[in-house]
Amino acid sequence: MTILGETAVVTGAGSGLGRQIARALLSAGYRVVLAGRRAEALKETAEDSESALVVPTDVADPASVEALFGVVRRQWGRLDLLVNNAGVSIPGTVDELSYEDWSATVAANLTGSFLCAQQAVRMMKEQEPQGGRIINNGSISAHSPRPASVAYTATKHAITGLTKSISLDGRAYGVACGQIDIGNAATEMTERMSAGIPQADGRIAVEPTFDAEHVASAVLYMASLPLDANVQFMTITATTMPFIGRG
Repeated sequence: MTILGETAVVTGAGSGLGRQIARALLSAGYRVVLAGRRAEALKETAEDSESALVVPTDVADPASVEALFGVVRRQWGRLDLLVNNAGVSIPGTVDELSYEDWSATVAANLTGSFLCAQQAVRMMKEQEPQGGRIINNGSISAHSPRPASVAYTATKHAITGLTKSISLDGRAYGVACGQIDIGNAATEMTERMSAGIPQADGRIAVEPTFDAEHVASAVLYMASLPLDANVQFMTITATTMPFIGRG
């Protein structure tokens, strides 16, 4: 069960899944640091909660990430949970995607998760009692790509490697690391699915979605475990989305 007063950092907390996850943690009694690039959006997520702390952050910037975790140290003295949720999706095939769009995707999705995990693990190793948990937002794309998604898919495959490495290296320090792979949760990012999106066979098809609150509940379950137990990988999808089998 969640201990009242445990501290969490949620990146990408200004909208979508990050907002849902942050609010679920606040409702469960966590003190939550809301990180993201847009201060006003983060304030909307906080809903004036006294347990929420808004810290505008660019996760791709090492200095900005270091400053974020410096605030956590000064404000609450320890970190129990990091949810690496921030990310972007820029469409394009390998021959069409610009270097700039590739670099921006890698910076936000992969480098940002690395930088936040780096700071989190340092805190978790130093604090007393030692340890904590990191939950990385992977994606269905960590298993299988969509058409024209080379940068997003590559970074989400890389998140799986990051998760495994942190999980292994964190064992000696009570640091647990798991990953949640999500398919078609209803957010601003998936609104376009209602009009139809490209499929592997060239068709345009409407895809089903599911309530993003279920993702927040799943993350809350992962976070509620004692540190001697870990959900290494969880996949949560719309039941009838074209993922398993041939569609």
